[in-house]
Amino acid sequence: MICRLVLTLLMAGIGAPAHAEWAPCLAGLQKSAAAAGVDQATIQSVTGNLEPNDAASFIGQQPEFTTPIWDYMAALVDEERVTEGRQKLREYANALAAAQERFGVDPATLVSIWGVESDYGKGFGWRPVVQSLATLSCTANRRQDAFRGEFVAAMKILANGDVRLEEFKGSWAGAFGHTQFMPTTFLRMRVDLDGDGHSDIVGSVPDALGTTANFLRKSGWDASQPWGFEVKLPENYSRPSGRGTRAAMSSWASRGITRVDGAALGGGNAALIIPAGNDGPAFLVTRNFDALYTYNNAISYALAIAVLSDRLRGGQGIATPWPTDDPGLSRIERKELQTLLQQRGYPIGNIDGVLGAKTREAIADFQERAGLKRDGRAGQKVLQALKGR
Repeated sequence: MICRLVLTLLMAGIGAPAHAEWAPCLAGLQKSAAAAGVDQATIQSVTGNLEPNDAASFIGQQPEFTTPIWDYMAALVDEERVTEGRQKLREYANALAAAQERFGVDPATLVSIWGVESDYGKGFGWRPVVQSLATLSCTANRRQDAFRGEFVAAMKILANGDVRLEEFKGSWAGAFGHTQFMPTTFLRMRVDLDGDGHSDIVGSVPDALGTTANFLRKSGWDASQPWGFEVKLPENYSRPSGRGTRAAMSSWASRGITRVDGAALGGGNAALIIPAGNDGPAFLVTRNFDALYTYNNAISYALAIAVLSDRLRGGQGIATPWPTDDPGLSRIERKELQTLLQQRGYPIGNIDGVLGAKTREAIADFQERAGLKRDGRAGQKVLQALKGR
């Protein structure tokens, strides 16, 4: 959940602080940690020899804001993630039941967040959290003060013994653990679901699931409601839409909006979201969707969690096609694309389904050679062209 802190932060082109700036800044951070109650032994062991990261290598844009929604959804809600998510529902049934009883959040929603945030624990991020936050705290940016608060929170987490230093790694902005919390949010929401005396969202899946459930409950989750459902718009619909368009279900029905599965809209209030325009899928969403949105402030992110949770319950996913003639690729298809590019001599690197700079450059070159639009995007058109050559 990086977005709650760094939604507007742009780090591109910012270098690491010079040594002359780093030393006094780090000393100030150490004083702040001590003033917050962190013991000197922890401060010295963690930061005594700390050096800054190369801040220029930090990624300042997130895929939920820069990727077409059909690409974003195709990669996050694919058969691989659904299959593994159903396995996790069985494997952690007891912990999920305990979290649901305590906080009222259903297992499928919790497992969906886990799957999207870290691919069920396979991708925490590799950057040392304290080093990242110290670097961001000592580098000029629009959220420098907030990062200083996150640094102090990270030091508290280590002093508490909630996470071991060697395992305290995460995203470029400091989010960590199975369900990717920023340190300040973790300290507010932490739950010791496994009962070992610590809330460890890195080493304990139950603690991560419990902490996530606590966050959603405090964000307004209502166990009596669904997140929402897909709907069909009347022809030439031109009424308001967006998360702020909340109205009674009866009001939406009076405007000609129906569920795609033919069921009644039901009662309560909902908002209408149309993330790709009237020609694409549309949804009526409840306050529970808003709770998902607060986890990472992007419609595409919340929708991915919601749709994945439906799939984990046995649902079919989104029925209406996205308005594109070049749909996105699942992770398996992305790996296939990388393999085909590598077979043609492109230096892809690891075949991992991650569309990094080398993969995008290779795609762009192949697109030009194949007479396709050169944009470096991995879609069905370039995959099919690779298969046919």
